[in-house]
Amino acid sequence: MSEKRKHIASNEVSEPMVAYIAAGADNSFYNLLSGVKPARFSTDFDILKLTREGLPKKVLTSLAKKIAITLQELADIMHISERTLQRYDDNAIVKTEYAEKAIELARLYSRGQEVFGSMDKFQRWMKTPGHVFRNETPISLLDTSVGFDMVLKELGRIEHGIFA
Repeated sequence: MSEKRKHIASNEVSEPMVAYIAAGADNSFYNLLSGVKPARFSTDFDILKLTREGLPKKVLTSLAKKIAITLQELADIMHISERTLQRYDDNAIVKTEYAEKAIELARLYSRGQEVFGSMDKFQRWMKTPGHVFRNETPISLLDTSVGFDMVLKELGRIEHGIFA
């Protein structure tokens, strides 16, 4: 073994992979994805597989109803025109990138419900302009991954009582 490889090997972490899998991970966001069976979704790899397989359009429209956003807001978040989204058959599997955004959205709203104690309170917060977001609504930031991160970080601050 080369000296370089020995040095790298000596710095490697020897923990089992299972240490990085959250035991009993909260998968309540699957409740927001009607038609997706939550059985055996316990790791990020399960979520990755679901994302790659895609979701039927009816799951996306059901999600929009459950989190009280319009089809136009959903289309804006997913970077698709509302008309194109409407053209999909209800059972048609939408592209992976749209499924990914829907899963991110479900996870965010599940987290928000957890932090605020109710979906209604979180939905109101998402549509209320905030100083921390330069008077934009949190939902208006969700068209980018950076915006998702900003909203999630603010949820963390709210959860820990740190207000801007």
